[in-house]
Amino acid sequence: MNLKDRFVQLCFPFTKDQDLIARLWKEIETKYTEKGRYYHDLLHIERMFEEFEAIKDSISNFSLISFAVFYHDVIYDATSKSNEEKSASTAEKRLTELDLGKEEIAIISAQILATKSHQNSENLDINYLLDADLSVLGKDWETYLDYTQKIRKEYSIYPDFLYKPGRKKVLRHFLELESIFKTEYFKGKYEVQAKENIEKELQLL
Repeated sequence: MNLKDRFVQLCFPFTKDQDLIARLWKEIETKYTEKGRYYHDLLHIERMFEEFEAIKDSISNFSLISFAVFYHDVIYDATSKSNEEKSASTAEKRLTELDLGKEEIAIISAQILATKSHQNSENLDINYLLDADLSVLGKDWETYLDYTQKIRKEYSIYPDFLYKPGRKKVLRHFLELESIFKTEYFKGKYEVQAKENIEKELQLL
């Protein structure tokens, strides 16, 4: 299922206003394809949904987590430290238009905000979201290398002498964690490869 169809289906239980759904989708599409997006784009969203296919039954509310996936990087600026807050705020406004309940919107907002610090949560849905968000770390080396190059392009405003120390800090943080992935499913699927990839990248920096 393509992303547009997925989004339309997701909205239907909440509204039958097709113009509203079309407008919300257009905004998502426009944001994720804006200039300077090399990794945090529609393909990233697509890949997260691909990861969810095998574990759909383990997620307690697939609709809410799906909205979180669509909106978690809707605002993305490599120079900003408040992307997640702005993305959550955008989601809250749009989902209010869609007539979701306050409680549901609060859950989605919390899921989006959790992608800022990637801390282990008591909420399993949040952990699944975070793990899917980072699943690229555990892919084959070629895919991982492509991801690192795209991230570098997103941060092209920074010269190497600024970028490399920052990148090393992020990567070492991952290696210091007891495990990068929070759920047993993702841990089993990607943990070993992710650590190998990160160590390999550190040697290249």
